Amino acid sequence: MPDFDDLVQDLKRTRDEIRVQIHLASKEAQEEWEQLESRWSAFESKAELEKSAKDVGDAVKILGAELKEALTRIRKAL
Repeated sequence: MPDFDDLVQDLKRTRDEIRVQIHLASKEAQEEWEQLESRWSAFESKAELEKSAKDVGDAVKILGAELKEALTRIRKAL
């Protein structure tokens, strides 16, 4: 899932750059930033879930491959 990881890293980098400069922005921009920050928390949580789901999916695939190999060995032994 490199595309998703790249997106998350790009968003984090951009967010960090803006955070450094936001105190110089207009009041309207600062208010929009505050709204974005609350949405950012939700995004980070969902991004972590996505990463965890991918890790679980990868682990299940590995386990499935190991089970398939074991079943093949048992079948050959019979």
